[in-house]
Amino acid sequence: MARPQALLVLENFIGGKFVPCSSYIDSYNPSTGDVYCRVPDSGKEEVEAAVKAAKDAFPVWSSKSPSERSQILNKLADLIEHDLEAFAQAESKDQGKTITFARTVDIPRAVHNFRFFASSILHHVTECTEMPTMGCVHYTSRAPVGVAGLISPWNLPLYLLTWKIAPAIACGNTVVAKPSEMTSVTAWMMCKLLEKAGVPPGVVNVVFGTGAKAGEALVCHPDVPLISFTGSTLTAQRITERSAPHCKRLSLELGGKNPAIIFDDADLSHCIPTTVRSSFANQGEICLCTSRIFVQRGIYSEFLKRFVAEAKKWKTGNPSDPTVDVGALISKEHLEKVRNYVKKAQAEGARVLCGEGVDPLALPPGNQKGYFMLPTVIAEVKDESCCMQEEIFGPVTCVVAFDTEEEVIKRANGVKYGLAATVWSGNVGRVHRVAHRLQSGLVWTNCWLVRDLNLPFGGMKASGIGREGAKDSYEFFTEVKTITIKH
Repeated sequence: MARPQALLVLENFIGGKFVPCSSYIDSYNPSTGDVYCRVPDSGKEEVEAAVKAAKDAFPVWSSKSPSERSQILNKLADLIEHDLEAFAQAESKDQGKTITFARTVDIPRAVHNFRFFASSILHHVTECTEMPTMGCVHYTSRAPVGVAGLISPWNLPLYLLTWKIAPAIACGNTVVAKPSEMTSVTAWMMCKLLEKAGVPPGVVNVVFGTGAKAGEALVCHPDVPLISFTGSTLTAQRITERSAPHCKRLSLELGGKNPAIIFDDADLSHCIPTTVRSSFANQGEICLCTSRIFVQRGIYSEFLKRFVAEAKKWKTGNPSDPTVDVGALISKEHLEKVRNYVKKAQAEGARVLCGEGVDPLALPPGNQKGYFMLPTVIAEVKDESCCMQEEIFGPVTCVVAFDTEEEVIKRANGVKYGLAATVWSGNVGRVHRVAHRLQSGLVWTNCWLVRDLNLPFGGMKASGIGREGAKDSYEFFTEVKTITIKH
């Protein structure tokens, strides 16, 4: 009889050391449904220790030159890249995503985040103006803020954690980070590399645990002047309320209900495979995924037929299989939530054209208890349906017809979110016109997820507050001061 595999037990990383916790949370392998890891259930005591370590490290770290900090970030990037395969394997197992996605997207982007901010921190400039008649010169200076509280989500664990840590420490801040309790392993692995990279003790502290305990303690701590959060709009509302008494600086990157608008002159040979990818990549668990597809009526039938056929080609199964396109969803509860959206759509009279409840899902024996779902396409759904209004965050997309440009802009904007949108058309004037009128922080035309990290990232309306990127992150993680010299 095979011996049960020992559970991986994580520890908090505080002041340059791994510190055990008095209580732990079970963490599941989404592809098998089995507990495989124990994560610290941290609270006020652990957060207090981490904040103290970060405060103690701040004077020395903030006094280092941008060049010195840049060298350390580059070294950390090199170390993660050296262990890329181990990180990818861990991310796939912990989150349920395919090994291919972890290898080609998650971990390479985490490496790039450190390298990007290691470079960009060297090239910022400050402002200067003269008032000759007054005999005055004005200039600005920027300085790190202090201890940054960073709260990252479970869908792109190391990718989005490093998107926050890299600019925060590049600017000279120290950090207390709280990854999702459901996907903590790669953050813990990164901590093992910090000393070798030359990161001084206390500059990066990682406290594991739930939002209700560890997250709340971090948000409410009076010595943490800024919070950067990526996650749900509901949690962001709580963060805003709890941080208000301290007048904290907030960066909130939240949910989306992203439209794709496909005009009748779109190149469907490029549009269809890209829109399938934008709908179902990472099991649809990306805030930028397409969940509402508006197709001009003249090509609606053709698009639907070809789109469904392409979606059915996507293979769902064991994430460690390199031929698999769709891995497991994050949890049993989340899978049930996504399935319920499909049931609600059917109850409202919509048609499920492929996927959940329509096509058989064949899984290997070892994955029978995993949290899997086929790519699902829904048609004939009303704009007011919850499937068209609420963020589903799974492999589900809705396809509806439209007639005119004016009509589709109004319908695309008819949700509380405003994160991202895609527009497909061969008419250059039209794509500019529509892009300007869409209430979205990002608009891609004839492509999806093409990113320049120099440019602002973030959403409008309930999709967030603030932006992230080279200039925006620099401004968020620094305080500006205006100095006037009379001569």
